[in-house]
Amino acid sequence: MIDFSNIKSSLEGKPIAIFGLGLSGLSCVNALVKSGIQVCAWDDSDDNIEKSKALGAETKNLTEIDLSDFAFLVLSPGVPYTFNPHKVVQNAQQYNLEIIGDVELLARNGLKTKTIGITGTNGKSTTTALMTHVLRDNGLKAVMGGNIGKAVCDLDLTDIDYLVLELSSYQLDLCPSFRPDISMLLNITPDHLDRHGSMKAYVAAKGRILKDDGTGVIGVDDDFSSKLFHDNFCAGQRTLTPISVKQEIPEGLFVKNDTLYHNHLGENKEIGRLDNFDTLKGLHNYQNMACVYHVAKQCGLTDNQIFQSFKSFAGLPHRQYKVAEKNDVTYINDSKATNAEAAAKALSSYDNIFWIVGGRAKEGGLEGLEIFKDKVKKTYVIGECAQEFGHWLFANGFGFEINQTLDVATNKAHEDALNFTQESKGKAVVLLSPATASWDQFKSFETRGDAFMELVQFLTQGSAS
Repeated sequence: MIDFSNIKSSLEGKPIAIFGLGLSGLSCVNALVKSGIQVCAWDDSDDNIEKSKALGAETKNLTEIDLSDFAFLVLSPGVPYTFNPHKVVQNAQQYNLEIIGDVELLARNGLKTKTIGITGTNGKSTTTALMTHVLRDNGLKAVMGGNIGKAVCDLDLTDIDYLVLELSSYQLDLCPSFRPDISMLLNITPDHLDRHGSMKAYVAAKGRILKDDGTGVIGVDDDFSSKLFHDNFCAGQRTLTPISVKQEIPEGLFVKNDTLYHNHLGENKEIGRLDNFDTLKGLHNYQNMACVYHVAKQCGLTDNQIFQSFKSFAGLPHRQYKVAEKNDVTYINDSKATNAEAAAKALSSYDNIFWIVGGRAKEGGLEGLEIFKDKVKKTYVIGECAQEFGHWLFANGFGFEINQTLDVATNKAHEDALNFTQESKGKAVVLLSPATASWDQFKSFETRGDAFMELVQFLTQGSAS
């Protein structure tokens, strides 16, 4: 837990307002109260309000009261802020009260630990976990937090070499001054437009991570990220290195024929092959590895140390995680693929796919995934988008059936995949890669993925290896 004694003197006796009492909000309440700072908290949930009371916070409806006597408002990243703002935001703005997030709060308390910040539309969780693993695996003390693992106020930063933060666009919006020492921006594709209101606003939120002094690495294979690289390169503040998995680039790292290269002064230096790691398959993971490689080199690690750590990385439970492999069928949990762009990463990585898809659709639906039709043997549609996705699959020539629920879809995909392997003597993949949010049937993508893994474990128990 963070000791906020450093920030206490700067408050001049003013209390801190906190709205949004999920994991990050309650962790802020707990840490601040234990540091002797007066806190006033509120939430749209009565249960969460009671939890904050139990931690020692005062509770008042921050959407209605006079906020002029507060130091600032710490807002949960899940609360609408810049577009269609929540009424607590409108109230704070009425009193010109500064609005920040828990990461900014941590920075204002004084950070002696070197920070590595990671963002991107897709791949940031895998990259954050991989970065942390590579550092720890080579004897460096690193902790991971932010949008993954523990909330930042719950972290113990005593005697730590690196703080590795996964940062969402929501969190970056709430960081008016915090910038990581080392920034990593993987990619930007349309997402969260209902929250930000436009691509321009979404890109601006992501781009915050590149501002001011420091170093950084940025994927330049999409137009939005490429423009950010050129704009920030010309601004000349942060030293940025470009990464591409699609083309050779000058003064950066690129992947060609499954091999990572570094170009410097017009010469390409071969670094190593990236197709040898079971938990890091596909071009998207090549990008993740290239970014981690570059930052790990800045942290003083050798090529051999980094590649050995890639080999020992276990992967994340809900991002192309291999649950089981039985009777020539591999079962992959990719529940974190909550949009089409993320699902494309998994679909591009396998063949003979029995694909489970669906949930609460996002803008754009499955557009762009038609190029994987020949890799998919059959599709099983679940969730509230079943009819919409069914029409799209039919129009694009996919074989499919509508199952509505995950248990039915998993059973059917399992049976069909086994029949395929027996008839063809080949291998198959049962892939949960929903390309949707989970909230129609599950409270999170984690619970959706956990349910899939339990079903797979039941179906594969007792089967021959």
